[in-house]
Amino acid sequence: MKALEGEPGNFVAKVLKRPRYIDEDKCTACGICTMYCPKPVVDWYNERLEVTRAPHIDYAQAIPSSYYIDAKECLRVNHETCNLCAQTCTAGAIDFSQKPENLELQVGSVVLAPGFGRIDDEVLERFGYGKYPDVVTSLEFERLTCASGPTEGHIVRPSDQTTPKKIAFLQCVGSRDESCGNGFCSSVCCMYAIKEASVAKEHEPDLDISLFFMDVRTMGKGFDAFREEAIKKYGLNIIRARVPKVEEVDGKLALTYVMEDGTSSSALFDMVVLSVGLKAPEDAKIIQETTGIELNKYEFCKTTSGSPLSTSVPGVFVAGAFQGPKDIPESVTQASGVAAHVSELLKEARGTKAVTVTYPDEDKALCEEEPRIGVFVCHCGVNIAGVVDVKAVRDYAGSLPGVVLYEDTLYSCSQDALKTIAERIKENRLNRVVIAACSPRTHEPLFQETLRSIGLNPALIEMANIRDQCAWVHAQEPEAATEKAKDLVRMAVAKARLLEPLEQPTVDVTPSALVIGGGASGMAAALSIADQGFKVVLVERSKTLGGNLRRVRWTADGEDAKTVLDDLVARVESHPDIDIMLETEIKNVSGYIGNFTTTVERAGKSELINHGVVVVATGGKEYKPKGYLYGESDRVLTQLELEEKLSRGYSFLKSASRVVMIQCVGSRGEDMAYCSRICCTQAVKNALKLKDIKPELDIFILYRDMRTYGFYEDLYREARLKGIKFIRYQPDNRPQIMKKGRGIAVKVYDNIVGEELEIQSSYVVLSTGIAPGDNEELAQVLKAPLTKDGFFLEAHAKLRPVEVAVDGVYLCGLAHGPKGLEDAMAQARAAAAKAAIPLAKGKVAVAPIVSRVDQKKCIGCGICASLCPFSAIELVKVDKKRKARTITASCKGCGICASHCPTVAISMGGFTDEAIFAQIHAFGQKDDVK
Repeated sequence: MKALEGEPGNFVAKVLKRPRYIDEDKCTACGICTMYCPKPVVDWYNERLEVTRAPHIDYAQAIPSSYYIDAKECLRVNHETCNLCAQTCTAGAIDFSQKPENLELQVGSVVLAPGFGRIDDEVLERFGYGKYPDVVTSLEFERLTCASGPTEGHIVRPSDQTTPKKIAFLQCVGSRDESCGNGFCSSVCCMYAIKEASVAKEHEPDLDISLFFMDVRTMGKGFDAFREEAIKKYGLNIIRARVPKVEEVDGKLALTYVMEDGTSSSALFDMVVLSVGLKAPEDAKIIQETTGIELNKYEFCKTTSGSPLSTSVPGVFVAGAFQGPKDIPESVTQASGVAAHVSELLKEARGTKAVTVTYPDEDKALCEEEPRIGVFVCHCGVNIAGVVDVKAVRDYAGSLPGVVLYEDTLYSCSQDALKTIAERIKENRLNRVVIAACSPRTHEPLFQETLRSIGLNPALIEMANIRDQCAWVHAQEPEAATEKAKDLVRMAVAKARLLEPLEQPTVDVTPSALVIGGGASGMAAALSIADQGFKVVLVERSKTLGGNLRRVRWTADGEDAKTVLDDLVARVESHPDIDIMLETEIKNVSGYIGNFTTTVERAGKSELINHGVVVVATGGKEYKPKGYLYGESDRVLTQLELEEKLSRGYSFLKSASRVVMIQCVGSRGEDMAYCSRICCTQAVKNALKLKDIKPELDIFILYRDMRTYGFYEDLYREARLKGIKFIRYQPDNRPQIMKKGRGIAVKVYDNIVGEELEIQSSYVVLSTGIAPGDNEELAQVLKAPLTKDGFFLEAHAKLRPVEVAVDGVYLCGLAHGPKGLEDAMAQARAAAAKAAIPLAKGKVAVAPIVSRVDQKKCIGCGICASLCPFSAIELVKVDKKRKARTITASCKGCGICASHCPTVAISMGGFTDEAIFAQIHAFGQKDDVK
């Protein structure tokens, strides 16, 4: 983008469109141009680990699925020489007449999502990068472990292409380092290093892997559990030290480091991986000049905790790593949240420029013909082909009854492969399709859409999961895995022969939302949905709005929490489309997406609310400590209690000389297994506040890992500079609090000095975590699952982070898991964006895989209705007899009803008894071939 002019709702974006020199509509991605091009170029997508050619495609699943020519490297573009690619392109797609285009786009809003930049080579060179070939970045190592990478997932040393035996991961390279201007924590490096180490051990079980940390910052939902499991399962060696440099000794990479107790140690490794951080994008300053937005001191987009997705320019929003370093779930959440912002701004124009996708009529005659089955077996790089003999499975599929076409594809889910599959189906008049690839959970809708696009019913496809259920779990048994893949394909073909077209019903949507919970995230979600033009009922069980935010006095970035809260409350209370119900309890929720009916109880009376969607924002609660003299001494309090005490005045500090703060009270292995994410920042924030009030106050923070991620690292650094003392303790030797006369003392073992310290203290402040709210009853009412920790479980951590398994139900804030205000506010808008989709459409399509009752067989016993976990079966009168009937919009296709029906009157769409029995029989019929 070269310039941005105008105002919210009416911007003109001036953009430069560079030529691809290949017509994407004509290109068939055959790759012939690459074969004839004489100009080798560095493959940047594969982190310079291999060479490509001037015309290339970055990866098989790229969109658009056409090649492009690197203008900087092409001989024809730069020197008017060579024209081999154009001469050899049979599709006539090469077009060197293309010129740069200056476009003016009329838009209502702008979203900035340029991602992150790379750590400078000068920083990497300190660790031998560029000098020693076996020192690689984590991005390079990621490509080495990836099935689509230059080594197809085989881990080799760049120097000699041999498999390493001993690998070291060095953390915080280019992060938490003021010497290179990156004083912040990149937030993701600890987790991705453990992930990469785990993947490496999957490939090479005999690898010896050590990871060097200052603090282990795996603070995401479920991340600590993953880390502990990885260490236990793979024997990863965790070392707490920061390695200053890498040297080479006799062909090995030598690391010398100092342990926490002051002892020096050294070790030799075959390979060193530098866990590089996330820097601001290189063109951040250009983006600032173009749009007028503000940047923070690290050149990321500047936002606030109360409005984390809004830039300083109205109508311009930000999402992803440009807003600050973050992992994939947070980036996906922010993307949805920004969509809500845009929808609020442009609600009056909704639908005016919508493009309706049209599909050809279904070829019902073809579906009724004898089954003509096509089998497509996916390589998936080495994800499948590295274990399973794909060609053998393909050829075996050709021997099965009803199969008229059998092919293997490199990446079946890529745009180009889907196009080819569609063409093959039409050419061969296939009326049943089997895809032997990965999980139908994530990819089946993609293949169903392909069938629909060419006039076939989307139910006429069956997937054989030969990746997750075969190649991945039998990686060390390739021959057995190949035989199992044949079994899975044979069973899928047997079922495919009996597949029948299914109708996809649609239901009308009640254009209103129910938001459960009146805390910060609940209010933010309600406001967003209402600002998008829909009615909202906001239900809160307490007497006031605000939730946990009422107990917070200031945010980590210095904002007045009360100002944020008061603004939210005022806007909610004055909004004409929000109906607030205080002191109200949810008693029952029935219905389905688009048509929910909720029973609430208020002032002893029951009321019914009809609505189309539900947003769960029930919040969490402060963990109440056990032990630590909490409740026994008025000098022991929690961080929130300290903030409340400070808000009433500072007199209690007059006689105070020392304060000790203890981290992870109740968390990470005590009563709660998880990290609550905010406690470390909260402690440092409050410690700095105490220092501002009384500079001479002596403050200790006793911790396991200081998880001041992102820009909160600045607070941690400031605290150390102001003399706040940090002592790490071990989880099996937690600090102890004792009464000492009128005061109290804390015992803690200090690894650095190698002895137990007894610290006399005026006050002890316990950093307690976030416990889940009372979610069990509501979860049962909504039929929404909880995690083992008691928080609501999202449908998919990365793909659907604010949705639950029940259609039409969304979640945000502490109901989802521990998080700070910034993340809660972003997630609230993400939930609002998702909730607004069915409200805006007015109708929703219901999955056709639902139960069907044969009422002639039904005896009206009601077993199915009593067992259905989704209340999707009702009993009705048919010819004066009681019969069961499926509410298709509520049904999730679980099959419980069908499995318990005593008269076998219920069948499942796509999973009929006949089809399932055919699969079972096929399992034992290995010789059932043509």
